[in-house]
Amino acid sequence: MKNIFFLLSIFIVGSCTKDKFSSQDTSCYPEEVGKILTNKCATAGCHNSQSAGNANGLDYSSWDNMFKGGKNGSSVIPYSTDLSYMLYFCNVDTALGIALEPTMPYGKDPLSREEYMTLKNWIASGAPNCNGYVNFSDNPNRKKFYVCLQPCNKVAVFDAETRVIMRYISVGNGNGGPHQIRITPDGKYWCAVFYEGNILQVFRTSDDTEVGSISLNNGITAYWNTVSFSSDSKMAFVSNLASPGFVSVVDLTAMAESLLVGGMDNPHGTFVSNNDSTLYVTSQIGNVLYKVHLKDDQNPWSVDQVSLGTPSSLDPHEIILSPDGSRYYISCQKSNEVRVFNSSTDQLITTIPVGVKPQEFSISKDRQWLFVTCTEDSISSGCSPTQKGSVYIIDYTTNTVVNHLYPGFQPHGVAVDDDHDVVYVANLNYDGGPAPHHISGCGGRNGYITVIDMSTQQLLKVDLSDGSQFTYKNEVLQFPYFIAYRK
Repeated sequence: MKNIFFLLSIFIVGSCTKDKFSSQDTSCYPEEVGKILTNKCATAGCHNSQSAGNANGLDYSSWDNMFKGGKNGSSVIPYSTDLSYMLYFCNVDTALGIALEPTMPYGKDPLSREEYMTLKNWIASGAPNCNGYVNFSDNPNRKKFYVCLQPCNKVAVFDAETRVIMRYISVGNGNGGPHQIRITPDGKYWCAVFYEGNILQVFRTSDDTEVGSISLNNGITAYWNTVSFSSDSKMAFVSNLASPGFVSVVDLTAMAESLLVGGMDNPHGTFVSNNDSTLYVTSQIGNVLYKVHLKDDQNPWSVDQVSLGTPSSLDPHEIILSPDGSRYYISCQKSNEVRVFNSSTDQLITTIPVGVKPQEFSISKDRQWLFVTCTEDSISSGCSPTQKGSVYIIDYTTNTVVNHLYPGFQPHGVAVDDDHDVVYVANLNYDGGPAPHHISGCGGRNGYITVIDMSTQQLLKVDLSDGSQFTYKNEVLQFPYFIAYRK
């Protein structure tokens, strides 16, 4: 691995002899931190505004520029010393933390132990600026998106405006890993479901602090998958992938499980109808959709089955309703298609062929597009390595595919952000994808986030102050599984 990083450094670092660097300090770092970063990192030809394009896109000439991130995303994450990769490359003592090559400052004496600890302690205290302000701590209504990272029991919180990681939040109680996070319709809370867990965990979106954990199935560990909500944000419905399986009904006002609804095999995807009358649940193994009647006074919580048609096994993974509620869409991961049904009659409207193993949905109301990730779709281009994965874009007014593209290796989670006209994609990068730029304190193989620009239907480009440009990419911890956007 060290040899790989050494070869990469030739391209990343480039020459350190061309640019003029101002001695006037406008960096707004704390004094001791500024002495290190401006004098030893943001030097001519390296991590300054004139040379960032050849230095992995990282500009350390000021506190503000540092938090813009680089070609591999956020190098400094407040309060997370073990996950801020800036520290990895300026450390030479593995007893103090992760140490990777090439050692920075490149071609010069490494930082002393005292200098390294100055940076580490600064990040541990939130990496504040010269006025003591910790970034992203000022706006409880900030638009953001969340990425759950299964093996690490972490959730990455991204600022939607800058698309950098604001915080890493520890989640769970030691059982399983976060399988899905979703935001309540009122936007006040986000909830985490844990595969091989026994709780539904609730956090405030304003400051990402935990509200509480709700015991599921009497605290017995089970395979929890997805969560959906009533429109008033008072009830949550959590699916358990088992045979026989069930859905846990949770009262979020009382913070307690109220009942279990059984009669389902391998329940996975969930979605609540616009009028809160029906909970739709996919059966991931087979070709059945379950409909739980939420407002049937004569037979409350009764469950009906809907056959999704032939072939005999479609393995429906996820479900989403059209914005007007007239149709529902199901990703069939075994038959590699999206099936469209009439919500009133449950009749099949059409079948839309897509890529291999369609998984997650997200929908744009502004663009009238439905996005679906196809995690194992293989795309070969001449002599280049095989790319695995695609995102299909479906016009839900005509039920036709308008485009598909490769967003990154093994895309899974997807979330539309109509406010910024983009789509966030979580790429697992788990099975043979591109080598990550760095490892992390969590270990394993990093995944990464990419962004689709809906105005071009292509991956988003980022402009640097030196005039160069790169495709947005932000590495995260291993197995980024699901994304949720908070408006």
